[in-house]
Amino acid sequence: MLLFAGEPHHDGSALYVSDLAPSLGSRVTVRLRAPRAAGVTAVHVRTVEDGEPRFTEAAVDELRTSSDVTGYGPDDVWWRAEITAVNPVTRYRFLLLTARGQAWLTAGGLLAHDVTDDTDFRLVAHDAPPAWMADAIVYQIFPDRFGRSGASRPLPGWALPRDWDRDPVIPSGPGTSQQFYGGDLDGVVRHLDHVQALGVDTVYLTPIFPARSNHRYDAAAFDRIDPLLGGEEALRRLADAVHERGMRLLGDITTNHCGDTHPWFTAAVSDVNAPEREMFFFDPDTGDYEAWFGVKTLPKLNWRSDLVRSRVPAVLRRWLGPLDGWRVDVANMTGRRGADDLTHEVAALLRRELGPGVALVAEHSHDATGDLDRGGWHGTMNYGGFTRPVWTWLRGSGLDLATFLGVPGGVPARDGTAALATVRTFAARMSWRSLVHSWQLLDSHDTPRIRTVTGSRALHLVALGLQATLPGTPMVFAGSEFGLTGVNGEHARTPMPWDRPADQDLATLAAYRELFGLRRAEPALRHGGLRWLHADADHLVFARESEAETLLVSARRAPGAPLPLPGPAVPVYNSSDTNAIPGDGPALRIWRLAR
Repeated sequence: MLLFAGEPHHDGSALYVSDLAPSLGSRVTVRLRAPRAAGVTAVHVRTVEDGEPRFTEAAVDELRTSSDVTGYGPDDVWWRAEITAVNPVTRYRFLLLTARGQAWLTAGGLLAHDVTDDTDFRLVAHDAPPAWMADAIVYQIFPDRFGRSGASRPLPGWALPRDWDRDPVIPSGPGTSQQFYGGDLDGVVRHLDHVQALGVDTVYLTPIFPARSNHRYDAAAFDRIDPLLGGEEALRRLADAVHERGMRLLGDITTNHCGDTHPWFTAAVSDVNAPEREMFFFDPDTGDYEAWFGVKTLPKLNWRSDLVRSRVPAVLRRWLGPLDGWRVDVANMTGRRGADDLTHEVAALLRRELGPGVALVAEHSHDATGDLDRGGWHGTMNYGGFTRPVWTWLRGSGLDLATFLGVPGGVPARDGTAALATVRTFAARMSWRSLVHSWQLLDSHDTPRIRTVTGSRALHLVALGLQATLPGTPMVFAGSEFGLTGVNGEHARTPMPWDRPADQDLATLAAYRELFGLRRAEPALRHGGLRWLHADADHLVFARESEAETLLVSARRAPGAPLPLPGPAVPVYNSSDTNAIPGDGPALRIWRLAR
């Protein structure tokens, strides 16, 4: 039995909301799907308009309820109502009347008690994100470790030369940020066939400005590209090659700090009367300055400064053309210091300055929900609502990591119901728009590799299946498609194994190509709604639904009892059974349900 199949449902997708980019004052039709067995006799939509709750009575949507006309199942009753996008973010929920009493349906689920508004559904009337972002699959490249052009360049004094295929990455301690493998931007061009074959259409580069480290987050300048990477001409060659393939290119900018050798900071630190002094935080008595987590090579920017507010957006605009948008490093700390909380103001400023069509995605390693839906960041790196729950559910039995993305005690082992609770908790506190434009990542250059976390190919591929089929933008860290390992962010930055066949898990590579190819081929996986149907300790089942189709996804981490499919089905991925969800696992399976 599928535990949640009999619950009423609504989400922010086009199947349930008539306008995904409403303007202020526009009328929007919202729909509710209620199984007849739920006994719903009346539905009211509660909106919050200018801070005050209002109620609109819904009516049965006769067209959708009539299966003879639409093909929807006869066991469901559809309700519809029109509401108004009164505010830039208009919250709404459903009040359901049944023979058993009243219930609320919010993005947090079906509830028989009153709850606060923070899990209400949301209409967002801020300017919509670029349309291309909703279809994107992102591939993260750490330039020093991806590919080499073979160009010979003199090394700076800070660099610790390493052999690409012979010297393992130093995971911690002295030398981690100085080890230098020599990847460059023309080296990325050489391997774009591989990237595109994965189904990827967006390349994201970690910083490419000159610095005194391999990660380059300590930027020494924002007006030029690191000569070690080939300089500005190499960036233009890469951008041209990416754009000729119909793909897009994103950069990485740190709006919270710069490097201590950056001209802005050297001017500020050398002259107390320099205009740049206001761009940073200096103690008036000691002359000391604030830095990110006390790391003195990373002085913190002061967003109360007019110079910061003019110069940083100018940097982002300067590189548009070659770049199609930005991932913003340490976005959660940008503009925040003590009593100052300017993050939302800064995000909205940057979005206005960049204009439509330019992506702006925020790094946030925990709860980003309060920073979204405000006309600033289009989305976040969804560590809290995707990476963490997937890790807890699919972690290998022998995993021994010191922290869990910064949380002491390692990665806890949790069952499927707990993992789903985390996913839904985070998703319920952001709009559907922010959810689908956030990056769903299994790992990154700042984390252990997913293969290390799961400890096996089988569990890795279940995680990949969730990434490829759930709402949100998949983001792949280069090398995970080969099954590369790493116990922390530094260790995970392994040079790509182009000439190391022993480090290429070709079965994993094939699965990446197939599952992302399926996401490309099936609009419901990119634009469809999400209806959770079942969760137990070892098994998650959900449907992705559009006007045209319903895909059912089964993710098992271990064997269990077979479950019936909710009607006639056609196998789409990894299954030949059309009557039941098999009990063997680990496994990811997909069916197309008949309507």
